[in-house]
Amino acid sequence: MEYIILGAVIVLFLIIYMIRCVLDEKRRKKEFKKSLYENYGNVTSKKYPEGRLETIATHFKRITGEFCVDDITWNDLEMDKVFCRMDYTFSAAGEEMLYTLLRIPTADESELEKREMLIRWFSEHTDDRVKLQLLFASIGRTGKYSIYEYMDYLDGLKEKSNAKHYAVIVAMVISVFLCFSPYSGIGFALVCGLLCYNLASYFKEKAEIDPYITTFAYILRVLEMESRFSEANVEAIGTMVADMDEKRKKFRKFRRFSSLLTHQDSMSGNPMDILMDYVRMGLHLNLIKFNTMLSECKKYKEDIISIIETMGYIESMISIGAYRASLEQYTVPNLENTAGENEAQERTVSGLSAEEIYHPLLRDPVDNSFSVKKGMLLTGSNASGKSTFLKTIAIAQIMAQSVHTVCAKDYRSAYYRVYTSMALRDSLENSESYFIVEIKALKRILEAAGEKGLPVMCFVDEVLRGTNTVERIAASSEILASFAQKKVLCFAATHDIELTSLMKEQYENYHFEETIENGDVKFNYLLKEGKATSRNAIRLLSVLGYEEDIICRAEKRASAFLESGEWR
Repeated sequence: MEYIILGAVIVLFLIIYMIRCVLDEKRRKKEFKKSLYENYGNVTSKKYPEGRLETIATHFKRITGEFCVDDITWNDLEMDKVFCRMDYTFSAAGEEMLYTLLRIPTADESELEKREMLIRWFSEHTDDRVKLQLLFASIGRTGKYSIYEYMDYLDGLKEKSNAKHYAVIVAMVISVFLCFSPYSGIGFALVCGLLCYNLASYFKEKAEIDPYITTFAYILRVLEMESRFSEANVEAIGTMVADMDEKRKKFRKFRRFSSLLTHQDSMSGNPMDILMDYVRMGLHLNLIKFNTMLSECKKYKEDIISIIETMGYIESMISIGAYRASLEQYTVPNLENTAGENEAQERTVSGLSAEEIYHPLLRDPVDNSFSVKKGMLLTGSNASGKSTFLKTIAIAQIMAQSVHTVCAKDYRSAYYRVYTSMALRDSLENSESYFIVEIKALKRILEAAGEKGLPVMCFVDEVLRGTNTVERIAASSEILASFAQKKVLCFAATHDIELTSLMKEQYENYHFEETIENGDVKFNYLLKEGKATSRNAIRLLSVLGYEEDIICRAEKRASAFLESGEWR
């Protein structure tokens, strides 16, 4: 009687535990759904484990033949941080597609209109957005590697025949029948031998396939969630869902009995899981299913990639909408195509205008307004805001042609290929000095300007800072003139005030300035027309406590040079 009571208590405890787990899961999902409604537009607090951003870039690296933001430009502008700021995705597919969109700006007006339509739809139709976000969260991420890397690994995996597994199963069935015949001894011996053979070979083969089960599990989640997209009945993505539905139908065989492979959790303590694990060992059912799934996956690889890309595209549009909601001010850019309808037409530079534009990563940014018809030459002292301003415009142009969103009140520009030469450094790996790295970076921009396609917009911070003054001014003026001649819209910052006069026909002059008040330096970070006229660099020595006689002698020496043109 005591054993019966004990057993009943254990069963009751298990039932209560299972009910509690189910209720906790429902409560978690309810709270998550509530947060999707209430926290929309809050600044994301998403964390990225070490190496995650490199994984996220995998999809982008697979694409060739498209103009992209190159590594120098991406790193100069700290675009990883920009990506993280606008990443509100819950699935690996969404993460990787959002990253790809930023790395590959488009000049396709119809594509940008499509993106704009989807961004606005999900911003305005909250229930549709939340339904899909719940599905994306269920898909989740793949772990250490990108799903595209896993798919590539499958390509290198040799398909194996299931013939030997089927032969053993048939032999085992015959042996079992023999156990109930006059040849029972032989039948029993054969069953034992076959089981020993299967057990001996099972763990070796299972170890080979284990790394790939993650891939199949992710694909199955994608296919399962895709089937629910139709149930969600979101009007804006009807065509895309219909296309995914057709591709998903090809995976019926892939999905059939897939739990034999993906539900392998004997450590859970569930008696059924433990029993099924022994069945797998004895009959190799999961190995058979793996070979079948591998064959189907290779056959329809492009279809599953297409489904993943489409789902990622949809989630990236939702993410952009959430990013917009987090901004105090943004605008949809007004972009004009100046590349010409055919290659014979000459490219033109229509300039750029922005109203109250600001850097997307600054907490309390100072906005600026300007309009230029040709390149801009920017002067001013260190820390006055030149570099930040250049990055602001470069990031704005990339965002305009990718996420169709600019941090400004108004933004008007043409379509451009964006290049920078800003945060360069010596390359110890290649034994190259700063100057060599710099001239190579500038040369790539000149070469890009000579190629067919969209005009180039470039940003150069301190032209040729790595060499002496005379050669710097001489070479800089020629490089800047060459940019103008090649129809490059160039924004360049410099300390060489001489360039403002040399380049006045090809570039418009703007500057930032500072004031010294009560022994302290004040910067307002406001862009002003014309070249810099203040000469506070020497006075800054005083602010930092240099001796007065050093400051006086420096000022006299500078004044003498300005009068005579010679250093004394």
